Amino acid sequence: MEFRVNQALRACLWTDYLGEAAPAVSAGDLAPNCLALYLGCRGVEGYDTTWCEPFIDDAERDGFGYDPHSFYWRFSLEAFRRVRPLAHGKFLHQLPDLIEGLDTLAAMRGTERLLTDLVEQPEWVHASLRAITDLYFRYYDVLYDLLRDEVGGSIYWLWAPGRLTKLQCDFSAMISPTMFREFMVPVLSEMTERVSYSLYHWDGPGAIRHLDHLLSIPRLGMIQWQPGAGNENAPHPRWWPLYHRILEAGKKLMVWAESKDDLLAYKREFGDKCKGMYISTSARTTAEADELLRIMEF
Repeated sequence: MEFRVNQALRACLWTDYLGEAAPAVSAGDLAPNCLALYLGCRGVEGYDTTWCEPFIDDAERDGFGYDPHSFYWRFSLEAFRRVRPLAHGKFLHQLPDLIEGLDTLAAMRGTERLLTDLVEQPEWVHASLRAITDLYFRYYDVLYDLLRDEVGGSIYWLWAPGRLTKLQCDFSAMISPTMFREFMVPVLSEMTERVSYSLYHWDGPGAIRHLDHLLSIPRLGMIQWQPGAGNENAPHPRWWPLYHRILEAGKKLMVWAESKDDLLAYKREFGDKCKGMYISTSARTTAEADELLRIMEF
């Protein structure tokens, strides 16, 4: 099976055959924020979700670091290694959802405590973020070497022909642009410099105020917009001014379409700019998939 990426990053179709999608599994992806598990959190499993239980009660006493014997780290590696022989010519291995920065620190410290820390002990926060970034790549480098394909490509939601990372800061909905610039922009800037391809998961209206700072990061390649629960879906015109800003800044945009009409609306509104959009949608039949692909041809 041949995997390739269209430089225009147009429609990604999941159906009984593939448009520009690549089949992938992530056998060792244990939770949203695997890195926090590797660094000391205990995973809690609910009926239909998982989360990380904070463990840093005392910032001066409770530390964290690389633990090669971590149950979660060993479990991830073993799961990936066992599935890997089954994948050849069939599917790719998606990187686990490591997560970084303030989201990881919040998982380990607790959200309310970390919000207080930003004001009362910012030096500790900065030092912790420095350590988290270094530890992220200590784990990432091992995972990339284990999971990359035969051409060095990696995948998280989309495939890239090299080192790819998905970045985020859902915590940013609770802080000001000034704090985001101080605490997260340096983290994101460094991380985008240490990989070849980067995708930022931008989640909810509370994060919109940070767009200027995101667009200022030179090597941030793509922004994926997630409107958040209870809000208009990604194809809604409410979000189109944001999409224009992202595309005009030279970044790629990842969104989804729920119907043919959504694709037609994107094409009418954005025209040739659609070549900078990765649009995920679905089709029930091969004929429907062919039609959706034709809509996005230029």
